Amino acid sequence: MNPPRRYALAAATFALAITLSACSTAGNDDSPEQEPAPAPSSDAVSGFNDADVVFAQMMVPHHEQAVEMSDMLLAKDGIDAQVVSLATQVKDAQQPEIEQLNEWLDAWGADDNMAGMDHGAGGMMSNDDMMALDGASGAEASQLFLEQMIVHHEGAVEMAETEINDGVNADAIEMAGAIVLTQSEEINVMRNLLGSL
Repeated sequence: MNPPRRYALAAATFALAITLSACSTAGNDDSPEQEPAPAPSSDAVSGFNDADVVFAQMMVPHHEQAVEMSDMLLAKDGIDAQVVSLATQVKDAQQPEIEQLNEWLDAWGADDNMAGMDHGAGGMMSNDDMMALDGASGAEASQLFLEQMIVHHEGAVEMAETEINDGVNADAIEMAGAIVLTQSEEINVMRNLLGSL
């Protein structure tokens, strides 16, 4: 009687081991959904759509112009301290985003073919606008920077909202959400500053 019991116990133990192994495997299948870490690497290759690519392609030159505008202002003397602080904030926030956007475009195998995007699109400044800012000084430069950057930010917010609605890449959507939040707040600050100059 003992040997059959021993065989039955061994068979039951083996069956339990297989069941536990299957459960463990199933659990591992679910883990990528709970752990975001593996997702970005796979997203960089497959988890994106045309809206994500266009968002990155358009936002790179858009951010680059904002950084250029900030650099222009920061090189001037006699600028209101609060406007200087804002320009520094814009530059510090957008330069790292430019680098991240370019990394995504590289990972997606997409060209930065929006580098020559039309002036005026998405709140982009024209060459005349940039020349006017470059030539302005003192209070006039502060006011012009704020007026131009409000329009520029409004364009970025609109582009980011499109990404939130149409994109699929989680990281790009997260950046778009941060752009909407941060730049909407900065628009309010700039409007208040304009009223106080």
